[in-house]
Amino acid sequence: MNVSQNQRKAYLLALALLVLAIAVACAWTLWRAPVDAAVSPAATTEPGAGEPFDAAEATPQPADAQTGASGSEGTGEAEAAKVSTIVYYQDNYGYLVPVMCRVPMEDGIAKATLNLMVQSVNNDMQAARLGLRTVLPENTKIDLDISGGLARIDLSKEVLNMADAAAESNMINAIVQTLTEFESVERVEFLIDGQRRGTLTHGTPVAGEFTRGDINLESAQPTMNRADSQAVTLYFPADSGAVIVPVTRIVHASADINTAVLELAKGPANGDMLESVVPAGCGLIDVKVENGVARLNFTGEFVNLVQNSDGGRMALKALVLTCTQFDGVKSVEIYVDGKPYDPGLGELGVPSFMNVADSIVYDYIQTQSAMLFDFE
Repeated sequence: MNVSQNQRKAYLLALALLVLAIAVACAWTLWRAPVDAAVSPAATTEPGAGEPFDAAEATPQPADAQTGASGSEGTGEAEAAKVSTIVYYQDNYGYLVPVMCRVPMEDGIAKATLNLMVQSVNNDMQAARLGLRTVLPENTKIDLDISGGLARIDLSKEVLNMADAAAESNMINAIVQTLTEFESVERVEFLIDGQRRGTLTHGTPVAGEFTRGDINLESAQPTMNRADSQAVTLYFPADSGAVIVPVTRIVHASADINTAVLELAKGPANGDMLESVVPAGCGLIDVKVENGVARLNFTGEFVNLVQNSDGGRMALKALVLTCTQFDGVKSVEIYVDGKPYDPGLGELGVPSFMNVADSIVYDYIQTQSAMLFDFE
C-alpha cells in the first residue's frame, strides 16, 4: 500500500487521538475501581460464542465458582467486579452486530445491557470506539420484567420518534436478540409507554410475543418461497475490517456445513457493505467432517488471502465461525488443491465470541499502525 506524507500524518493523528481516548478511559476505570469494588462483590460470567447468557435478572456467580480460583487473585478488583454481556449495536449500513462487552456487575443485568444500547454521550462514545452505533433513541426509558421465560419490556414514548421503518425494525430486532441471549428469556413482549400497540409509528409490528429469529436476513432471490427453502447463518467481515457480521441467507438446499461454506465462498449479497471471505477467483473443491474436524479444500487462489490488510485474519475468523456453529464441528483445517495449508499460528483457533469489545479496539490500533508503515 502506498501512503503519502499527508496520509501518514493523518493516520498518525487519528491513531494518537484513539490511544489518548483509550488511556483516559482506562484512567477513569482505575479511578472508579475502589468505588465499584466497594458496592459489588467480585464476579465474572463469560457467555460463549452464540450461547445464551444465564444472568438475566439475577446476580452473577462469584469468580471462584466459575473458574475454581479466588476472584481476587490474578485480576484487579475493578475487573473482578465486572461481568460479560452481549450488546447488539448496528453498523453504518444497518447490520446488527453483537459485541461481548465487560460491564460493572449489578442486579438486573439484562436491563443494564439494554440501557447500553440507548443513545447517550457515554454509550455513543463506546459504540464509536468499535466503529458502531447505538439502536435506541436518546432518553428512552426501559422497564423490564422477566418471568416464566417471558420478558415483558416497556419502552417510553421516545421510540415512537424513530426516523423510519428500518430504524424501528432494527431496534425491535436488536432488543429481541439481546434479551434472548439470556437463558431465562425465550419470548419477548412489548409495551410502549405502558400501553399495548399493534405497530410503531412507521408500521413496524410490536404486537404479540417475539422469539429469537433470523438476523440480518438476506436472500439472493427476493421471490423465494420460505416454505420451500431453509436458512443458513454466514459470517462476513464488515467493510471496516473491525467486526464480524452474522448474516442469514435463504437457500434452496439443506442447512448444513456444506451449504454454509459454499454460500460463504459466493461472498456477501452486498459486496460494498461486507467483505468476502474467500479471495476472488477461488473455488471450493469439497468439505469433509471427520472426528469433529472440518476439512475445507479450496483452489489455489485461496493463498491470496494473505494480501488482505490484516493478513486474512478476519476472513479466517469468519470461516471458522461459519463452520463451528454446526453440531459436532470443533475445529477447522484448510487444504489448498488437496494439500494442507497453514495460514499462521493460531489463525484457525475457535474464538470465544465473534466480537469482543477490547479485542476490536486493540486490533484496530494494530491494523492502523501496520498501515502507517506499509511503504513500497
